[in-house]
Amino acid sequence: MSGPTRTGLFLGSFNPVHQGHLILAEFFASLPEIEEVWMVLSPQNPFKKDEKLLDFETRWEWLCTAVADNPRLKACDIERHMPLPSYTYDTLQRLRSDHPDRSWALLLGEDQLAGFHQWKHFRELLEQSELWVYPRHNALPGTSVMIPHRLVQAPKIEISSTVIRERLHKGLSVRYLLPDGIWKTCANHPFWRG
Repeated sequence: MSGPTRTGLFLGSFNPVHQGHLILAEFFASLPEIEEVWMVLSPQNPFKKDEKLLDFETRWEWLCTAVADNPRLKACDIERHMPLPSYTYDTLQRLRSDHPDRSWALLLGEDQLAGFHQWKHFRELLEQSELWVYPRHNALPGTSVMIPHRLVQAPKIEISSTVIRERLHKGLSVRYLLPDGIWKTCANHPFWRG
């Protein structure tokens, strides 16, 4: 008898979703131990309260477009109607309740491990899910040993939403940094001219 379906959770603001997000999500979804990756759109990250965000609906539309042709990736808006800011612990409780047939793997960048002990109920998160960690160029040396996790040798992606937003504000090209289905719409969005 097989166990519960292991689902990877890739949580983020996706402001905007870019090729780096999709490369990592596909990498994890193609591992034999993970059946699907759900890309969970966060309305507001508690550690990025000052970040200027595109509205949720626009980010959601672009995320859905970005994963539409990939059956292993799923856009998830479970945090849409949850209290702000979005805490991973609360999201996981809702998902565990709604999908008892699944087990969960949190997909994190190595740089996030240094502050993981500051996450809401981080010990319970470790008990209720696995941490699957991908390398990041800006990870602090030695911090990863403090939190139990599985380090996966995924590609190091240097693309960041911050750099993309800077380019958009300057009117520079973002072609090939963003998925084909959204790069033109994103580049012409009035948000970047504000």
